[in-house]
Amino acid sequence: MTDLESFPHPVYRDTVLAPLFEGVKANYAGGMDAINRAHLVMLVETGILSRADGAALAGALDAISAEVDPAALSYTGEHEDWFFLVEAQLRERLGDLGGALHTARSRNDMDHTLFKMALRGRVAGLEERLHALAEAMLDKARAERDTLIVAYTHGQPAQPSTFGHYLAAALEVLLRDAARLSEAADGLEHSPMGAAAITTSGFPIDRGRVAELLGFEGVLLNSYGCIASVDYVTGLYSAMKLPFVHLGRLVQDFAFWSAFEVGQLRLPRSLVQISSIMPQKRNPVPIEHMRHLAAVTAGRCDTMVDTMRNTPFTDMNDSEGEVQQAGYAAFESGGRMLDLLAAVVAAAKIDAAKVRRNADAACVTITELADTLVRDEGLTFRAAHHVAAETARAVIEAGVPLGEGHAAFARAFAAQTGRETALDPAAFAEAVSPETFVARRDRPGGPAPAALDAAFETYAGALDDLRARTRARADRHDEADRMRASAFAALKET
Repeated sequence: MTDLESFPHPVYRDTVLAPLFEGVKANYAGGMDAINRAHLVMLVETGILSRADGAALAGALDAISAEVDPAALSYTGEHEDWFFLVEAQLRERLGDLGGALHTARSRNDMDHTLFKMALRGRVAGLEERLHALAEAMLDKARAERDTLIVAYTHGQPAQPSTFGHYLAAALEVLLRDAARLSEAADGLEHSPMGAAAITTSGFPIDRGRVAELLGFEGVLLNSYGCIASVDYVTGLYSAMKLPFVHLGRLVQDFAFWSAFEVGQLRLPRSLVQISSIMPQKRNPVPIEHMRHLAAVTAGRCDTMVDTMRNTPFTDMNDSEGEVQQAGYAAFESGGRMLDLLAAVVAAAKIDAAKVRRNADAACVTITELADTLVRDEGLTFRAAHHVAAETARAVIEAGVPLGEGHAAFARAFAAQTGRETALDPAAFAEAVSPETFVARRDRPGGPAPAALDAAFETYAGALDDLRARTRARADRHDEADRMRASAFAALKET
């Protein structure tokens, strides 16, 4: 029979406390030790604790770290969670002094500090993968600067461009997404420690010193907001979702381009699986895996944001423990997707013959014929558009490439203008060639080589800036680890 007056109830223990304990072992034990050490240093430096008491507590914390292996522990219910287990260890070693470490702090400010510290490392890892993908896309775009493709609108062949131009467009979005994620990462760089339960403390704490020892840029100012706002969660996962939404569109294009009927994108054998029953099939299944990984990651980010919907503006379990741990899965699936996409981008090839076939069949260069008639023949664009449309209609019906359609063009031109065209067959063929189309689009942002080269330099600079921001945060965290270790060691010398 269950004892309803003794905590914890066995079902609560098994469904809530035990999973939380396992999560702490995997994600927060090291962070809690760092907070304990930083907080102790501050208590001694401010005179809230004596140097002798600080030395005793420091020795006990070292002993616990050396003697207690979190990974080897199983939840028994003897202590509510990891925090109380550590405090019990301190009291076992030091008696009543073991409880002094919790002076001027609360589980509330500790928890959100832990969560931010756990997220910092994960975000840095995701940023590195985003940056690696951006570098792979930039390298590939440079290598494929002059590689012709057929660009599609509304699912139909539209105009020629280059693979480098296409990848540069996707890279611009990726760099903007990486910048948004970097801004969200900055939202993790302010410490809640010192907020205590809600309103700070009556002790003369130094919040800035604890923030410094834990590698934060500074303190999160309003103490109520430290334990209630959780916009570091919603902001982070909102920003984190966007790369996977946007990259999913790129992946969908790759799926379309690699279809047999289009065939302009080809993956090497190492990224293709052969059907178990149909040996002629080349299945580029990594594309499908990227698509579902992107969708799953975006969905996991949505889960984190939606969990905060209509929750009270206060400290609450809805933003803690299991909820935080649930979000970490998004980093796992997202990281795999980014790694796979970087490999696919690097390995993908454009089938030039299929591009030429599709370009000819769909008359994708016809816009340049209209533009040429405006420039060289003095037609208005609408008149030129009509001649170009009639020419395209005629060659498509005849089943011949546009470059061989001078006779059809000449008839359409004469019917529209009442005169003969000055474009001979050679000039006409040059005007409607994909190479001419691309070369003449040399405005900023266009696919012509000079325009793309200038854009590549801009992208490289933006990527360098993003990497520098990530590196600066990591350097501050590393320096804090050294500073905290030195200050903690000094306590034991008392």
